[in-house]
Amino acid sequence: MPVTATVAVGLAAGLDAAFGEPPARLHPVALLGRVVARTEREIEARESWLGMRPRLAGGLVAVVLPIGFAGAAVATVAGGTSVHPWLGAALAGGVLFSTTSLRLLLGSARTVVRESDTDLGGARNDLRALAGRDASALDAPHVRSAAVESLAENLADGLVAPLLAFATVAGVASALGLPSSVAFAAGAAAWVKAVNTQDSMLGYPSKPMGWAPARLDDAVMWAPARLSALLLAVVAGAPALPFRRRVRAFARKPSSPNSGWPMATMAALLPARLHKPDTYDLDSDAPLPDVATATRAIRVTRRAGVLAFVLAGVVAWF
Repeated sequence: MPVTATVAVGLAAGLDAAFGEPPARLHPVALLGRVVARTEREIEARESWLGMRPRLAGGLVAVVLPIGFAGAAVATVAGGTSVHPWLGAALAGGVLFSTTSLRLLLGSARTVVRESDTDLGGARNDLRALAGRDASALDAPHVRSAAVESLAENLADGLVAPLLAFATVAGVASALGLPSSVAFAAGAAAWVKAVNTQDSMLGYPSKPMGWAPARLDDAVMWAPARLSALLLAVVAGAPALPFRRRVRAFARKPSSPNSGWPMATMAALLPARLHKPDTYDLDSDAPLPDVATATRAIRVTRRAGVLAFVLAGVVAWF
């Protein structure tokens, strides 16, 4: 039933607006993070005994853990659907709520931007909730730049990617007449979130097991990153912006093949220089974000996030 998938999207949006995040002790993604961390420790401790090379071990983890996480979501929602379709829709909405985040992202950014003008030490500390970088030496404009960059990147990672997976699978499964289409949609959202979580924990050159999680995340995030750039441009009234040569040039500066797209679009929209020292510099001719510019970035991200929820509901319906 397409309507159950749309109801699930609406429920996830409502829960996010009301609560932001599930409690940490009950959050499925937090549980997944603990499983990933423990798995990494266990494999590294037994690497010689298992006879595995780190890259092979990382490949196995990159495949097995997301499938397990998705399978748990499918089984939960399918079980509820077998009792009553609306129970399945409610459970699917809960899965989607736990795999998406908008309110927390916006609230964290507001706190950092506000403190950057009054309490730089507090802003540097709170930036850790948004960006995984050493902020101890950042001045206020660079703290705001990091917050704006994270808004754009996390819009793709934390919202658009799971919504796109959910809506696409719900629509395709429903069109094919597959039973429990909403369960498979919930599983798709959970799988994407698991892939992204693994990348955020393991996908670094310094991590022996990091190659496969990083490459898998690069593949999965290709479409969500570019769609996020388009959503940002649409809500700001410049739908052609992500396709312009200047923005495409900015998008290639970060080492990630994906994160540069929403960041470059945001830089061009504001306009603002987004600079990660010794890593990339987007639109160096513009000034670094002031409080007003960073606040505008928060508003644009909020509108893009709302549009993402609306479009996901429409795609799931049809």
